Amino acid sequence: MPLVNTKKMFEHAYKNGYAVGAFNVNNMEIVQGITEACKEANAPVILQVSKGARAYANHTYLVKLVEAAALECPNVPIALHLDHGPDFETCKSCIDGGFTSVMIDGSAHSFKDNIELTKKVVEYAHDRGVTVEGELGTLAGIEDEVSHAEGSYTRPEEVEEFVTKTGVDSLAIAIGTSHGAYKFKPEQCTVNENGILVPPPLRFDILEEVSKRLPNFPIVLHGSSSVPQEYVKMVNEFGGQMPNAIGVPEEQLREAAKLAVCKINIDSDIRLAMTATVRKFMVEHPDKFDPREYLKPARATIKDIVKHKLINVLGCAGNGDKCL
Repeated sequence: MPLVNTKKMFEHAYKNGYAVGAFNVNNMEIVQGITEACKEANAPVILQVSKGARAYANHTYLVKLVEAAALECPNVPIALHLDHGPDFETCKSCIDGGFTSVMIDGSAHSFKDNIELTKKVVEYAHDRGVTVEGELGTLAGIEDEVSHAEGSYTRPEEVEEFVTKTGVDSLAIAIGTSHGAYKFKPEQCTVNENGILVPPPLRFDILEEVSKRLPNFPIVLHGSSSVPQEYVKMVNEFGGQMPNAIGVPEEQLREAAKLAVCKINIDSDIRLAMTATVRKFMVEHPDKFDPREYLKPARATIKDIVKHKLINVLGCAGNGDKCL
């Protein structure tokens, strides 16, 4: 199956109350782990590439890895998406270079300039069959080359004008998620009876208001890793230092997926699971030095966590052959 854009994916997801997983990829093992999970779960998937990933692995290598995954998993609908495109030139390069979907992140600009930039990308992309994601509101946190000290919630009263004037195919909004493995400060959280930090709830009121203003329109959540505590514990047990790493509760993401959210971005969870597995292997096998020996279990861990997300969080398992 050739790579697809996100249009039909999102139409089916919206109608059936699930979200498509958008997983960031940086190397072969990550691509393999994600797509093998999708193959087994019969789930559509968005493999997304950041500016940092392109700098690390090279645009051509990443495109060819994703194309190889499409050959190996011929029944899995796969979209290749640019995550947080910073400018028109980067989006153009990805559109011309084989991507089927791009995000233009104009959230740091004024509302007017964000519209102007996003519209320019949309016009270029749509002429070439590529879908476009825009963003209103700003997520706090640090991940890859995306960094904001403070976030700002999306203003629902702006979304209709933005979507109408830009022509975007989906919209990323800010309702309390954030980038990275440290999404919430301890002082923002409560402590449950087991002494575990519980983050503040997502602003579902904003999501619901946006949905009313944009009926049947696909919404996107960035910064939606849950930072599984078993992997945080594993990292710390085997030489890491990740105090107070905490993410978005999975039950809140499942609820969002039942509403208007059709795309949920997950990156930190994959990094965390992979690193925890490699750290454990290195400590338990100090004589080993072949990268294949520690990357193989790391790849298997990625597959496991992605499959869990597809079934229990995103709700998209079983829909791969239905959203084409």
